[in-house]
Amino acid sequence: MNDVWAMDFMSDRLFDEQPFRILTIVDCFTREALVTAARTKFRAYQVIDELDRLARIRGKPRSIRVDNGPEFSGRLLDQWAYLNKVELDFSRPGKPTDNAYIEAFNSRLRQECLNASWFLSMDDARNRINAWRADYNETRPHSSLGNLTPSGFAAQLNETRKVA
Repeated sequence: MNDVWAMDFMSDRLFDEQPFRILTIVDCFTREALVTAARTKFRAYQVIDELDRLARIRGKPRSIRVDNGPEFSGRLLDQWAYLNKVELDFSRPGKPTDNAYIEAFNSRLRQECLNASWFLSMDDARNRINAWRADYNETRPHSSLGNLTPSGFAAQLNETRKVA
């Protein structure tokens, strides 16, 4: 079981001003960007679908850090967390430092991908955002991870767990 994930939403627009949202989920220990899902609208059940998909792949976290936005304060997420024995850790209003890992990740995503791109369609946005996420996870070393990439650190961690 993983420790803690952080989850948030971002917004951007296509070239024709059509807005879209991006659900971002980061593993707070490995710093891996687990999800960057872009949609024109996010419903609560779609957030749950992403969490279920991710939990099947990686296992369930002990807790998920979220802000107090309406996307995360609904009954569906609360029910999912209760049924899966996952604690929802809400940040204090006006205190983005309570969820620093996701805020730092979202800042990089905004600066390096969203602000640098002109998205022609939702498919174009999804492809570019996911390509950026793959680059972030697989080719960028983090000093906080001993200059390993997030994916490299996670792989090393999994090998250590197998030996232990």
